[in-house]
Amino acid sequence: MSENTVSTEDTTAPGTAPEPHGPDSHALGHGGDRNYRKTRQGYVVSDKMDKTVTVTVEDRVKHALYGKVLRKSHKVKAHDEDNTAGIGDLVLIMETRPLSATKRWRVVEILEKAK
Repeated sequence: MSENTVSTEDTTAPGTAPEPHGPDSHALGHGGDRNYRKTRQGYVVSDKMDKTVTVTVEDRVKHALYGKVLRKSHKVKAHDEDNTAGIGDLVLIMETRPLSATKRWRVVEILEKAK
């Protein structure tokens, strides 16, 4: 009679703890890696607030029935710590934790200054 047994011994190296949810745990929100957050490009349309800019972000969406590609834009408020972005600047923004009632993005870098 052969007996099927399952080994329950730990195969990790001594002194190292196994990862709680596998190597892709950052995808579930358990990791601290900022590189997996959403990023968008847009133009600054307002810089009147202190440490905050309003950015217009454009998305291209394909119509479900007719297949035409439509341009949709929306405005988001982004945190600009040094007040360096001005109206007309092309900026790269990244999603972040809620900073205020309406602010959930931050300016990562200014890609192109306005003329």
